[in-house]
Amino acid sequence: MQTDALLDRFLSGLAPSDPLAVWAHGSLAGGDYQEGRSDLDLIAMLDRPLTARGLWRLAGLHARLRDEPLAALLHCTYLTPESVEDSRRSHPTWAHERLFRRPVTPVTRRELHSFGRVLHGPAPAALLPSVPDAELREFVVRDQRDFWRPKLVKPERWRQAPWVDIGLTTFARATATLRDGRLISKREALDLLPELGAPVEVVEDIRRRRYEDAPPPTDAWAVRRGELARGYLGPAIDGLVAAYA
Repeated sequence: MQTDALLDRFLSGLAPSDPLAVWAHGSLAGGDYQEGRSDLDLIAMLDRPLTARGLWRLAGLHARLRDEPLAALLHCTYLTPESVEDSRRSHPTWAHERLFRRPVTPVTRRELHSFGRVLHGPAPAALLPSVPDAELREFVVRDQRDFWRPKLVKPERWRQAPWVDIGLTTFARATATLRDGRLISKREALDLLPELGAPVEVVEDIRRRRYEDAPPPTDAWAVRRGELARGYLGPAIDGLVAAYA
């Protein structure tokens, strides 16, 4: 499998850095991974902060993987033991074929503790602080209110399939976490969305593109799909925030 070949090559390339642990989260760990469609979401725990030279070496490692078919989907955030306490702190990350910094969110931390896949070293519980329920709920509400709700302002953004897919599934997953205390997969999110009043034709469109070989959408459908998603998510997010903020 191409995924295993890429992970083996990545771990071999990272070995000179002597990582304390490497874990997978997201669909790769949660049982809903679709090769060629899903991201490979990884966390590497290093024993010391990265220097400028260390960052350069990591960028070189990822650059050398670019001949692998799935390399563009491999995302990895690099932590150190002294940097893990604050979930808002940003860490060096390789994603979308570039190096930048971003936090390891409470949702990701809870995923790691609940069903993280160990690729190297000990389990996440040995090195990563657990996430209190209140912190998880606060983050989920804040993410819906402060990130996703403002993103609905620009219609052109929602003509792109990833915004529709992630916007709707993230809302369903947020609802499950706030309402039931559960972390759910994207497949489970698609099953839940019709119950939450989401437009069924958009949900089925996402399902076909994720799990089947669906043809590219027409321009007219891309526009309509985006408008349906925006029209649903605006009041849906407002209601969720009002109920749980």
